[in-house]
Order: sequence, then C-alpha cells, then structure tokens
Amino acid sequence: MKILITGGTGLIGSELIKQLIAHEHEIVVLTRSEKRSREKLNHLTHDPLELITSLDSCHDLNHFDAVVNLAGEPIADRRWTDAQKQIICQSRWQITEKLVELIHASSSPPSVFISGSAVGFYGDQQEHPIDENLQVQSHEFSHSVCTTWENIAKKAESENTRVCLLRTGVVLSPDGGALQKMLLPYRFGCGGPIGSGKQYLPWIHIHDMVQAIVFLLTTTYAHGPFNLCAPHPVPNKTFSKTLAKTLHKPHFMAVPAWVIRLIMGESAALLLDSTRAKPKKLTELGFEFQYSHLEPALKQIVQALP
Repeated sequence: MKILITGGTGLIGSELIKQLIAHEHEIVVLTRSEKRSREKLNHLTHDPLELITSLDSCHDLNHFDAVVNLAGEPIADRRWTDAQKQIICQSRWQITEKLVELIHASSSPPSVFISGSAVGFYGDQQEHPIDENLQVQSHEFSHSVCTTWENIAKKAESENTRVCLLRTGVVLSPDGGALQKMLLPYRFGCGGPIGSGKQYLPWIHIHDMVQAIVFLLTTTYAHGPFNLCAPHPVPNKTFSKTLAKTLHKPHFMAVPAWVIRLIMGESAALLLDSTRAKPKKLTELGFEFQYSHLEPALKQIVQALP
C-alpha cells in the first residue's frame, strides 16, 4: 500500500511508520519541517520513505491507497488559554479539512481514511463503563475538539472510502508521551494518586496502539469510531500504585485535585476526568491486545526505558 501519514514524527506516528515500512508499505509523510523529520526518522532513511512539507501541490489523492491523519498540537503541553485552544483546534481541523477536500477531488480515492480523535470525546463519565455507542452532549473543551474533528473526518466517507476514527487513550511508551512526564516524581520516591484517585484512566501500550491502526488499515469492513485503549482501564490510584510497584518505589504522595487545577487550569480535566472506556468494536472485530492488563504493560516499558 502507498500510505500518506500526517503527524509522522509524533509518538504514535514514528512507531507506526517503522511497522509499516517493515511490512514493505510505501510511506509519504507530511511534515512542517523536513530537517526535523529526517532527524527523527533517520533510522528509516534507506527505506521507502518520502517527506513532503505541503499539500498545496496536490490536486487529489488518487495515487494513495490509504491516509492516516495523526497531526495535532499536543493537548497537554500548555495551559488552555484562549490562544492555545485555538492552536489545538486548528492544528487538527485544518489539516483534516484539507485531506477531506483532496479525497473528494479524487477520481480513485484512498480506500481508507484513518483520522485521530481521543477518549476526551466522552468527557467525565465517572465510574460508568462506556463504549463507542455512547452518545455525548457536553460543553467541555475536549469533547468539542474531538466532535468537530470527527465530524470533519466523516465527510470523507463514501462507497469508495471508509473512515475510521481513533478515540485514543493515554499511550504508554518508553520513548516519551504521558508516562515520561509521570516518571520523575516516582523515581524520587514521591509518587502517588491524583485527586480522589477514583477517576478511571483509559490507557494503551504503544505496541497495541500501532497494531490496532494496522489492523484497521487492513480490515476492509472496519469503519466509524474505535476506542484505542486496553480492555481493562483502571482507576488512577491503581495505575499509580502499579507504576510505583514496577519501579520499586514508595507510593504515598497524593496530589489534591485543587493543586492540579491551580497548576493546570481548565486542562486539569485531562487528569481529573474519569473515562472508563472499553474497546468494544476492536475486540468484536477480532483484534487481540498483547497488553490487555496494566502491570505487564508497565513492566515491559520500564525494562525498555533508555
């Protein structure tokens, strides 16, 4: 397959590209910085990998078999000021709109368009188990971002192009992401639960994240939203205790919710909202998780840390 990928230098994208090239797919990466991308993907420079910095010269996507759209400003790196919210939204919506426009302009469009989203779509659902069938009405920022993002992507759907939406949980990887930010206090023996610790954390190992995307690329009857998270989400307190145990560190330094809100403002919802999301559609289609439980996932990652 010839596959166009946006967000290819991110945590998920770079690992996905490695897997796809290993299976001899031809990859074209849309990037804002060719130099930065070559540095990030330098281990793949001798493989069939092409970098482009703009879609402006593209009149259609006839020569692509698939598009994987992972581009977007990191949602947790800065406080959600009005300006940052605009950056978060437009970095997702604009590129998705352009890709949809090019798919519509194609006489032989890609057979599948896989586009990012997040479990933030669901907002705070407390302790209730949820799957992709849940209908949500919410004014929360994360829900608004994801809803608009998904609605734009769904416009690409036709009898020739199926659309899959990746409602992604917290991706656990030894190469960065959320876990890297969590590790420092634990390594100093100051780890502990956040807020009440009862809020559910939908997590997924990077291996399963990438394999699930490959699965959706090649499963021709897969379409619609998919929860990209392990079958067994856990409360924050359980996650925290398991991480401390894996690192052989104490677990006692709880962080009150008000401190998180003081530091993060509105974006504290990323840590305090509870989303007990289940990957119902993936498992019903026959996808098998290698890391369905948290402890083996964390052990593998901690062993692989640089």
